[in-house]
Amino acid sequence: MMKKAFCISIIFFICSRCLAQTVYNNQVFRSEIKSVEFYNTQKAPSFPIIRLNSAEQLQLAFDDLKGGSRNYYYTIEHCDQGWNSSNLSPAEYLQSFNQDQIRDYNYSATTLQKYTHYELKLPNDNIKPKLSGNYILKVYEDGDQSKTVLTQRFYVLNPKVSILADVVPSPAISLRQTNQKINFQVDYTGLRVQNPGDDIRTFIMQNARSETGQLNSQPSNIRGTQLVYNDLGTNDFQGRNEFRHLDTRSLKLNSERIAHIYRDTANTVILLTDPTLDQPDYTFCYDNDGNFYIGNQDGSDPRIDADYAHMYFSLAGTKPGGDGSAYIVGQFNNYRLDERSKLQYDAVKNRYYTQLLLKQGVYDYAYVWVPNTTHKADDTWFEGSHFETENDYQMLVYYHPAGARWVELVGYRVLNTAKK
Repeated sequence: MMKKAFCISIIFFICSRCLAQTVYNNQVFRSEIKSVEFYNTQKAPSFPIIRLNSAEQLQLAFDDLKGGSRNYYYTIEHCDQGWNSSNLSPAEYLQSFNQDQIRDYNYSATTLQKYTHYELKLPNDNIKPKLSGNYILKVYEDGDQSKTVLTQRFYVLNPKVSILADVVPSPAISLRQTNQKINFQVDYTGLRVQNPGDDIRTFIMQNARSETGQLNSQPSNIRGTQLVYNDLGTNDFQGRNEFRHLDTRSLKLNSERIAHIYRDTANTVILLTDPTLDQPDYTFCYDNDGNFYIGNQDGSDPRIDADYAHMYFSLAGTKPGGDGSAYIVGQFNNYRLDERSKLQYDAVKNRYYTQLLLKQGVYDYAYVWVPNTTHKADDTWFEGSHFETENDYQMLVYYHPAGARWVELVGYRVLNTAKK
């Protein structure tokens, strides 16, 4: 029995080390699916986390630009902390059915771009998790999971530990003006832990961006039931900069970042050219930490009367040395670096540019440079990085019960760098 438990612990450790190899991610698989929102209904937008067996719910919303009505189904699957399938049967992590149909939809009204708006709330009477941990929501057509439409990550929390945390300047002198270091403690009093170094893992990400996350597999110190994480070389994040933003809640008046609005057979919005922000001094600018939300000041229900517009972005600046590509990212496109988010370069005007079809609302965004030599995204080349930047850090604590084939989420806290 001890040998079996030891093997399970080894498997758990190996899976934990593979956190960067994402299997299930936030992704849209069809170009006609737009404006995917997924958040706790207590606040829009917010981190998609709920407490196990509570009244809390998550709201999924998206538009289908093909219009009409389609037979969209959904299911959820339990994952380990590395976002690999836990390989459990649905009966082990679901209290009810394996899949259900999305029946809540409405057609757009008074918009130039026609679409069908779909909504879903989780958990519900048909789909309800019975284990804490990481989950992936899958939406697909005609009950066939090979016809996947979108996937979204979410978290189910069963709080069993407490977290104390603080943000301090980087211990590296050269990084003190640009980085934010997170020191924290986890108290697992009341939790059955055989080996804290093996049974508990922590994961910290900046502004809900998993690609920025850092895994803590071993505490730097153990004090009774307190795990201390304050090693000099760990949890040291680039502060980055405040996100850029645009407001298109009205297509009748130009907002702060809009140069021109044209309305004909389609809406066209020309944005002012963005400057590069890689400057030594920090400048405060209010943002939504990369999020977006849909809104229409000229309508009554933005879910169905907010229109779409072709929005033209441009970024001033000469091309960095060496070959590479620039991208525009934010929560609105899941920070994906693909052809849809890639910018073109105009050597005559020394600027990057692209066009995106976006629904009316408020959007945070940033520019990213990816060199061909490393293929590693650098989101400070155009934006800069500062210790003073206001960021949210999502702190997750995972626990592997002895003998279990799954990983539980037992702790969660949001640390905001501007709130002590």
